[in-house]
Amino acid sequence: MAGLAVSLSMTVNASANEIPGQDHHGGSDNHHIDASAFAVTYEPANPPPGHPVRAVTGWTPPPCWLAPVATPEQLKAERESVWAEGSPGFEWVSGQRDYYVNGKPHKDFEIANADKGFWWNGQVNPNRLADPASLSCFQERDDWVLKGDPPPPGPVVTPEILAESAYDRIRIPDKVVTLSPNALHTQTVNLNIWAWLDSADIPPVSVTARLNSLGIWATTTATPVGLHLDAGTPNADLFPSSGNCPISKDGSIGEKYTAADGNTVVPPCGLAYRKSSGQGTYTLTATITWRIKWKGSGGTHGDLDNGVFDLPQQVTVQEIQAINR
Repeated sequence: MAGLAVSLSMTVNASANEIPGQDHHGGSDNHHIDASAFAVTYEPANPPPGHPVRAVTGWTPPPCWLAPVATPEQLKAERESVWAEGSPGFEWVSGQRDYYVNGKPHKDFEIANADKGFWWNGQVNPNRLADPASLSCFQERDDWVLKGDPPPPGPVVTPEILAESAYDRIRIPDKVVTLSPNALHTQTVNLNIWAWLDSADIPPVSVTARLNSLGIWATTTATPVGLHLDAGTPNADLFPSSGNCPISKDGSIGEKYTAADGNTVVPPCGLAYRKSSGQGTYTLTATITWRIKWKGSGGTHGDLDNGVFDLPQQVTVQEIQAINR
């Protein structure tokens, strides 16, 4: 019977932590808890167009955490609806009634203390609903926590956890690195290729996460710090030789090519292929690195893992003289 109890508890609490606009009813409308006051909200509300970043270390934001999930009145209505069905079994329902109603240790869902605390349980990171680990924070019985008291042991929601959840919603601009000659044109062996991004192409991006039930928030900001070029072949020279192009004070990377530069000036960010790609192409990959910082309620702040996104382009290189910039 214990396996059924745990499974049912997870289903019920997932309903209590539903994301607005999604249906997590447990088979009956009476099982539903309106969690709008307990859900994490984001600004902007929906991720904008663009690309998510991946952490350079492989780190990922937490799939879930512990947080307030219901008031005494809400939990009472939801649990009594479940108990009335009878399907969980007498022993499980009896144990639940003892825990929540009969003073072992709680009495009548703590309704007498409704203004003094919340029922806590697992809450899914709304950005990771498909992650099997998102149910790992749920427990069979909710914890009653008085306001100001320490929360139950476990991954308790904090401004830092909110900042980590906002990391999932960072979207960097859908901008391909500008090349001269243009990557759509056939490149020439030994011809310098200039690469650059204007500051307007890669502005800092911020997402704010809030949990109003606890009055906490965090803003996560991604700021570009550099560009790395990978020619896709060892038969190329990179500028600089590391392939790492730093960001300028004005927020741009590299410099725009001008006709006056010709092929004698070495670009501050770019490359030159030394061998034809033959009948195929080289994959030129530009990887932008973003520094991720956060600040939150109560003067909290910190760093999260740097994020990157790869921008690959197919480049044809031939030993020809015609140059089209």
